Parts: sequence; C-alpha cells; structure tokens
Amino acid sequence: MSKISRRTFLRRAGITVGSTFFIPRFGLAQSPNEKLNIGIVGTANQARFSINNVKSENIVAVCDIDDNFLAKAVQDFPSAKKYNDFRKLLEQKNIDAVVVAIPDHAHAVATVAALKSGHHVYCEKPLTHTVSECREVQKTAEHARKATQIGTQIHAGDNYRRVVELIQRDAIGPVKEVHVWVSAVYGGKKRPTDTPPVPPTIHYDLWLGPAEYRPYSPEYLPFVWRNWWAFGGGTMADFGCHYMDLPHWALGLHAPLSVEAVGPERDPECPPVWMIAHFEYANPKGGDPIKLTWYQGGKQPDFLEPEIAQKWKSGVLFIGEKGQLLSDYGRHMLLPQEKFRDFAHPEPFIPKSIGHHKEWIQACKTGSPTTCNFGYSGTLTEAALLGNVAFRVGKKIEWDSKNLKAKNCPEADEFIQHHYRQGWKL
Repeated sequence: MSKISRRTFLRRAGITVGSTFFIPRFGLAQSPNEKLNIGIVGTANQARFSINNVKSENIVAVCDIDDNFLAKAVQDFPSAKKYNDFRKLLEQKNIDAVVVAIPDHAHAVATVAALKSGHHVYCEKPLTHTVSECREVQKTAEHARKATQIGTQIHAGDNYRRVVELIQRDAIGPVKEVHVWVSAVYGGKKRPTDTPPVPPTIHYDLWLGPAEYRPYSPEYLPFVWRNWWAFGGGTMADFGCHYMDLPHWALGLHAPLSVEAVGPERDPECPPVWMIAHFEYANPKGGDPIKLTWYQGGKQPDFLEPEIAQKWKSGVLFIGEKGQLLSDYGRHMLLPQEKFRDFAHPEPFIPKSIGHHKEWIQACKTGSPTTCNFGYSGTLTEAALLGNVAFRVGKKIEWDSKNLKAKNCPEADEFIQHHYRQGWKL
C-alpha cells in the first residue's frame, strides 16, 4: 500500500466502493498539498493567462492546432506530452483536470468530452457558442460532479465584491434598471473570397472542429475568429459574461423573460459592430421585472453626463430608488456624488477571493465550491448569447427557459441550437 500514491488509491477506492461511501460534491478529493496533473487545450493568447495561473501545478499535457504555439508550450513545459487533437489529450491516463482555452465554437465539445472522461474543467468565457450547448454542458457537469469554473476572472476581484455588497445592502435602494456598455468592436467584415494554402504549421481541420467546413483564411485565426458568427459572437460573446456577471450576481438574476436587440443591417457572416439589447428579468424580490440594457461598439446610455461618458468607456450602471451605482472592472462610485459624499460603506461580508484559478484548483483537490461554476456561468452565458439571437432574428424574443424555446419566434431555433458537421458531437 505504501507504494501506491494517494491519488491512485482514491481512484481505485472510488471504483470499488463508490456506491457505498460518501463522495464529495465535486468527486473524490485529494490532499490539498498534492499537485494536480493538468492538461491544457489551447496554449496561446488568452490561454497564456490561464497557463500562468495554473503552472504551479503539474502541466502534464499541452494541445494546440498551431505547431508554433505548441512548440513554445513544450519549451516551457518540457515534460508535458504534446497533442494537436484535444481528444487524444483526454486519453492520457494521468490527467486530473483540463483547461479549455480555444475558440468559442469548440468550447462545448472539448468541455463535455473532458467532463465525461472524468476531468475537472476550467473553460474560458463564454462557456459555449450556442444556447443549447450551455444547457448540455450544465447537465453534463451536474452529472459528472467535477470542479468547474468559467474564465470570468474579474468576478474574483475586490471591486465586484464591494459593488455586490452595496447593491445587496440597498445602498441605492431597490434596483429596477441596469445599463451595461462596452466599447469593444468586432464584426464589419466580408467573407474572404481568396483561398490561400493552409500554413504547414496549422492543423486547420482540427481547428474547425465541429464548425461547418469553409476554406482556410488568415481572417479566421488566430484570435480574429471573434469577427465571425461561425466561430464566435462578437463583442457580446467576448464581454457579455464579464460585464453582465455583475448585475447577475448582485441582483440574483437568472434567465431573461424577453430580449430585443437593434443594430446595423444584419449580416449572415458577421456580428454587428454596434448593438443595443434590451433584457427583462423576473425580479427575485417580486414586483415589476428588472430591465437591463446592453450597449456595444461605442454606444452608451444617452442620459450619461458628458464627463461620465468620457471617463467610463465601458461600465455598469445600477439605477435604484435612492441613487445610482456606476462600476467597471476596477472602480466604482455612488451617484450623485454630493448625496453620497458622507456615505459609510457597509462592513464587507463577501470574503476576499483566494484567486479565480486558485478557487478552481482548490475545488479540484478538496471539493470546495467555486464562485463561477458551470451552474452559475451557464445561465449567465445563455443570457448573453440570447442578446445575439434576438439581434439575428430581428424581433423581440419571449423566452421559455425551461423548454429552451423562443415562444413567439420558432425561427430563432436556428441560432439557439447547435449544429455540428459530421464526426463531431456532444
């Protein structure tokens, strides 16, 4: 017995007596002092941020469709096995947990496969590319009972915690309205007509994954994939989960009741460069619905004072009966300032985070909860993605969350449901 590692013993014990003994919330735990064996799916750009935050553990496998990116990862982690296909990585026997940091269109297939193969999963935001994928990922995670976390790392910052406390302590009174704006711009492209050869270092078919085949273009990868509906969802998909996270958390919002969006002329290939989306949510405290308005591409609420509009290019504004609260990632203020000049901030009641990735690592080892698990973040992602759905159908969506249907708009199914090319499935 002394020659068997604790991790190996626990796994064998789980197979043998799992039906008899209590299993922690996220599956069998291990010693907090024992390092995780982590596989990394996607190694460049945003993936580097996650790699830097988990490299204190054992990076035992790295995967990328770009051989140049992969070579850099292997250089940093020479003992890690390398793969171009994440499905092969998931077959490696000694992996405990997986970080998914690839384009949106492949999030769900990689995440579901990792959960089904018994791994804890950290996935970049948005959790999925389509609304239906969100629901499938949530169901799979609930069944798998593994530690999950979405890459909304701003959630772990002190600023968001203080804002949530102020809202939940009624500093500005009951909130019935929220405005969220982001300055980022994506879209505005035309589908490439030229067909250059695929660079020899890129495994393009693996990059496409479940997406419908189209000829290679440098207009699709790397990173620029966010400009295309086939692979991403523009500004809303990139920033919706970050900025809408704050009102969802502070107000306890769940699925929207309805969504309506306006913007430039719709394009079948590209997300809109600007968009304004109107969401209505059931008020958890009862009464009238809570209204949330989203603005992207430089659009802002037209009632902002010029100084605020200039200094806050992106922000979240809560409007309450007794005042307003304005926030972004790292700062917040109560408005009007003269009214709240002598305001005494409440004693903090939300504990300081140990770190967004560290939460997940600790959960993998001990079964402790994460703040942005797939139960919470799946609902958040669904809401954000519905803004894009409403824009694409060009009409107000009355949302039936239970049945995953736009009650008044059957044509929305095209954008709600995932569609994979042959050989790919959840």
